Amino acid sequence: MNIKIIGVGKLKEKYLKQGVAEYAKRLSKFCKFQIIEVPDEKAPESLSDAQMEMVKEKEGKRILAKIKDREYVFTLESKGKERSSEELAEEIAKLTTYGHSDITFVIGGSLGLSPAVMKRADTAISFGRFTLPHQLMRLVLTEQIYRAFMIQSGSPYHK
Repeated sequence: MNIKIIGVGKLKEKYLKQGVAEYAKRLSKFCKFQIIEVPDEKAPESLSDAQMEMVKEKEGKRILAKIKDREYVFTLESKGKERSSEELAEEIAKLTTYGHSDITFVIGGSLGLSPAVMKRADTAISFGRFTLPHQLMRLVLTEQIYRAFMIQSGSPYHK
């Protein structure tokens, strides 16, 4: 099984890099795990709506270039469906049972995802109504993927 996270921008903070690296190491027992960073589009603070859409479109093209046809794609979106850790674990297990061995999670940049990326998604998920920095979300998502495998294996980690 292959699981990857596509994220816009580089992780800058050392503690985030260390956290992601730790969970990536733990995940190596369960799957081939990778994080792909695509460059974020430099943009000034005050953008018009049209400029915001252009930034999302450019980042979106970079994201879509990293997704293969056979991959099952989860996008992280504020309007996506919320799941419990157990529900995510069950969903990943079902996907692999039904032949989806390549699963990709996409985290957009600070402005969100382009319509083209959202259209490509098989499923949109949400981690609640909180607004979190997209870089922190990479750590949270990596931990939740690890938690999903621990739930599937019956490990006490989840408690």
